[in-house]
Amino acid sequence: MAKEEKEVGCREDQLVVFQLAEQTYGIDIASVFEIIRMEKFTKVPRTPDFVEGVINLRGKIIPVIDLCKRFNLDCSDATNSSRIIIVDVDGNTIGMIVDAVSEVLSVPVDSIEPPPSMIHGIDAAYLRGIAILEGGLIILLNLGKILHEHEMDEIQELKAETA
Repeated sequence: MAKEEKEVGCREDQLVVFQLAEQTYGIDIASVFEIIRMEKFTKVPRTPDFVEGVINLRGKIIPVIDLCKRFNLDCSDATNSSRIIIVDVDGNTIGMIVDAVSEVLSVPVDSIEPPPSMIHGIDAAYLRGIAILEGGLIILLNLGKILHEHEMDEIQELKAETA
């Protein structure tokens, strides 16, 4: 019995850890298809301000959002470290611009706390929790809440228009 408890207590989440507006964030690696360097976007009219446009990734049109703008954070210009993380959000492939991707990290599940009730800077709906590690805190994003239903519909229309 003690062995089973130990195994359950040792469960870990695999996270892709990235920087955004001088904060550290993480997303579940199972949602990440790939990480690419910044590239030129094709702007599309009548899209939300956080949608930078679309890219052609090996023949597939991918909408790209700027997470900094999405979360209403102070945005900085893209640098050589900036990346686009290609992810699955509820069955839709999108790109997310981040300042830098730092690592893939295994985080013990028992080190993840629910988000505090009072969070500044990012709406708590976007958060899955906060990982408390020796090196600091990692804000864990809930990708399913990054886009509201009507925004997801707009992105689907955008993909259809540019296909």
